[in-house]
Amino acid sequence: MLLTIDVGNTHTVLGLFDGEDIVEHWRISTDARRTADELAVLLQGLMGMHPLLGEELGDGIDGIAICATVPSVLHELREVTRRYYGDVPAVLVEPGVKTGVPILTDNPKEVGADRIINAVAAVDLYGGPAIVVDFGTATTFDAVSARGSTSAGSSPPASRSRSTRSASRAPSSARSRWPGRAA
Repeated sequence: MLLTIDVGNTHTVLGLFDGEDIVEHWRISTDARRTADELAVLLQGLMGMHPLLGEELGDGIDGIAICATVPSVLHELREVTRRYYGDVPAVLVEPGVKTGVPILTDNPKEVGADRIINAVAAVDLYGGPAIVVDFGTATTFDAVSARGSTSAGSSPPASRSRSTRSASRAPSSARSRWPGRAA
């Protein structure tokens, strides 16, 4: 089964997939102070309740995919995969990872992993062109071209106050400017 982990500024959503079917999912709070060991205990507790998985952490997991917008949590999850899932292939989406969706911005490394994955999913599910709206801690809008590239759009002014509050937890998030508005 594939374990997916989507770390947002406020919540972390975990999913367990058997092929294309999601067989279980959980939502926990994102805490940038959690250590790799604490995250492993949390994972073991959640997955230990699932009947398709074994009793040991990692039993039944044959792949891991991680997307994180909080660098400190990404660092700890990298340690979790190394220490507790060493034999399980893992993909961590972060700046510089090739996804097949070109990021057409001045500095693609400033585009959050969540926005990259949103574009990848839009291309995979619907092709292009598409507009992706993510109603996370900050509402974001991203455009995907007919050729499958994204310009990693904007956050509207109304969501800026919410995204500013979470900025201390997500230092890698570059603030986007709404066209025609001062920062």
